[in-house]
Amino acid sequence: MQEAIICGYTAPQNSRQYFGSIILGMYSGKDLKYIGNCGTGFTEASLKELHTDFEKLKTSSPPFETTPKLKGTKGNPHWIKPELVCNIKFLEWTQDEHMRNPVFMGLRNDKEVKEVINESADEMRNTNAATEKEKVITLSGKKVKCTNLNKIYFPGEGYTKGDLISYYQSISKFILPYLKNRPQSLNRHPNGITGQSFYQKDMEVKQIPTWVKTVKLFSKSNKAYIDYLICNDAATLIYMANLGCIEINPWHSTYLKPDEPTYMMLDLDPGEISFIDVVNTALVIKEICDQINIRCYCKTSGATGLHIFIPLAAKYNYDDVKTFAELLATIVHSRLPNTTSIERSTAKRKDKIYVDFLQNRKGQTIAAPYSVRPRAYATVSTPLLWKEVTHQLTPEMFTIKNTEKRLLKTGDLWKPVLQKGVALAQALKSIEKI
Repeated sequence: MQEAIICGYTAPQNSRQYFGSIILGMYSGKDLKYIGNCGTGFTEASLKELHTDFEKLKTSSPPFETTPKLKGTKGNPHWIKPELVCNIKFLEWTQDEHMRNPVFMGLRNDKEVKEVINESADEMRNTNAATEKEKVITLSGKKVKCTNLNKIYFPGEGYTKGDLISYYQSISKFILPYLKNRPQSLNRHPNGITGQSFYQKDMEVKQIPTWVKTVKLFSKSNKAYIDYLICNDAATLIYMANLGCIEINPWHSTYLKPDEPTYMMLDLDPGEISFIDVVNTALVIKEICDQINIRCYCKTSGATGLHIFIPLAAKYNYDDVKTFAELLATIVHSRLPNTTSIERSTAKRKDKIYVDFLQNRKGQTIAAPYSVRPRAYATVSTPLLWKEVTHQLTPEMFTIKNTEKRLLKTGDLWKPVLQKGVALAQALKSIEKI
C-alpha cells in the first residue's frame, strides 16, 4: 500500500463513464514525479464522485516539471491541480519506479501532498536484489532480514509467512500504539498454524539486533529477572513476525508503570456455545456500563469470543482492577445465568460462556487489536463499533485480507481505550444503585 497524488485523468473507454484512469505522482525531494496510471478499483459511485472533484481542480498544464509519456492510454490527458491524495495497492515497483498492477483504495483526506513520498525506496532496492524466499526490509534505517517468505503459514488459504509480514507492515501505524512500552510474550509458530508452537518471554539479548529494545523485569512464573522484548517501532514488529509471531501479545501495563494496567478487560470465552450468545453477553456488559456511566469498547478476539475493554489510564493497581472486573462479571452472570459462568473450571462451566475477569493480572497478555490469530482464515482481532455487535457478527468476518481496507475506512476505533480513564470509585457507587 502506498499513498499517491492524483495529478490528472484519462478519457473513459468503452462503456465506462466519467474517466478511464487516474494519473499518479509523488514527491522526490521537491520534484513531483510520475509513477503510473491506475484504472482499477473504482465503483460507479466513486467514478462519479472523483470526477466531480476533478472538475473543481482542472488546469491546462501538467503539474510535473516534464510531461510524462503515458503508456497504454488513448487521447489527451486531463490535468488537475495536485491536491488529492489517495491510497494505492500495487504488486511492486518497476525498474523505472512505476507502480505495477495498481488498484485504487480510496482518498486520504488526512494527508498533505508534500508528505507523499516513496517510503519504501530502501526496501525496493533491497527487494529487487532479494530472492523469492527472503528479503531485507529497511524501516527508519533499521534493516530486518525476513526469511522463508514462501513458507505456508495458513494451509487452508495458502497464505504465506510473506503475507503475514506484509500485513503487519501495512497496518503497523495502527497496532503500534497498543504495543508501545509493553512487555511482549512471543507466541512463535515457525512452521505456521499447523506446526508446533512455543512461547518465549526471555530474549537472548546478545543474539538479537542492537536496535531491538528489551527491558529486564522480574517474572513470577520464571522466578527470575528476564529480558522482555519491547515493540515500539515497525522494524521490531516485522522482526517479531519473522520469528513466527503470528499473533502479538502485549501486557496490559507498560514497563514504566508495570503494576498499573492501562485498561480493564473481560474475555468472553464461549466454549461450545453459540456466538449469538456471546454477542448477547457483550450487549449486557454494554448495558451495565451505560447504567453506571462508564465507557466500554468491544473487539473480536479473532478466535471464538469477544473482548470488552474499559479504559483506566493506569490509575489503579492490578488487584483493584481485578476486583472491579470480578464484580462486573458477577453482575453479568446474574443477568444471564443460563448462558454465562464465572467458574474457571471448564467442567463446572460446561456449555456456558466464561466471563473471564482473571485476565486482569500482572503479566497476563491478550491478543492486541489488529493482531492476527493462528487460526483458519488468518482472522484478526478487530475493534468494533457497538452498532456492529449484532447477531450477524462473526469472528471470521475480519482477516489479513480485508482489515487494512477496513482501517482506511473506519480509522482506529480503539483510540479511546488509551485515553482518559474511567473513575472506578464513582462506578462502584453507581453499581450499588442498579
